[in-house]
Amino acid sequence: MYPFDEFLQENIGFEGDEDPNTFEEFLEPKEYMDLGHSFTTDRIFSSKDELVDWVKQTAMDAKTYLIITRYQRSRTLNRRPYITLACERGGSVKKYKKPIVDNEEEEIPKKRRGPYGTKKCGCPFKLKGEQMATSENWQLFIHNGRHNHKIVVYSHGHAQAARLTEEQLQQTEQFKKSHGRNTVEEVLCLSAERDYTVFHRNREESNVLSDIVVAHPTSIAMIRTWTYVLIMDTTYKTNKYNMPLLECVGMTPTGKNFTVATAFMCNEQATIYRWVFQQIKHFILHLLCQMVRIQLLMKESL
Repeated sequence: MYPFDEFLQENIGFEGDEDPNTFEEFLEPKEYMDLGHSFTTDRIFSSKDELVDWVKQTAMDAKTYLIITRYQRSRTLNRRPYITLACERGGSVKKYKKPIVDNEEEEIPKKRRGPYGTKKCGCPFKLKGEQMATSENWQLFIHNGRHNHKIVVYSHGHAQAARLTEEQLQQTEQFKKSHGRNTVEEVLCLSAERDYTVFHRNREESNVLSDIVVAHPTSIAMIRTWTYVLIMDTTYKTNKYNMPLLECVGMTPTGKNFTVATAFMCNEQATIYRWVFQQIKHFILHLLCQMVRIQLLMKESL
């Protein structure tokens, strides 16, 4: 018995060798959250794709994710085309199917150790889009607007949230057609086209890019307004170039943070940090009369 099975047995009386369906009663929360008001609309959609795009975007804004469960394409005598969308956590854990036993050599089926690794919890949320009887337009109906699980707080890493948009796909194609420029040259070229502020320097012996600082125009305008708090942190060897990535974050009076600038550095020596901070200080103090003192707290000796 694994440690997690011991925990289940001590707290809720579940053993790993039992039928996995007996665990479903513990997966269903008691509280329901109604989000039907977010999808209540009198809008008439010109096509099925327009309806699905609006529903999925509205769901993502509400920190939920929907999937298509049924789609009737053709119009019949008694039924119009329709589409059903439900919460991705709808449904229940499927029963474990035993493998076929061969007459010559008997196989012992493996027992499933509980419904681990599933997001299904029987969420009843369900929407239906249906084509109108008098035209090709579509309408949206709410069958059940309740969720029986907690709403996602952070959507980073989610499959639907991580999908590239049409604009991002076009930018990806543009990167592929970079007219013979390498990655660094393409970044510098696109930064200049989009009015980014870029500071960079090369190694003297090889003329290879060593450090670069990039800042968006909107970020510069925000940090010139709120210059009181700056938070800086670096990641270590999280990219294929094994270069530390420094992120500088500011904060508004309402407690919201925003990215001021990002920098790739060749290493984390004090001289490199000093150069990066000087560049950040340069565009912060541009068109300002006040001076901002930046104190460097470094463990390494100069």
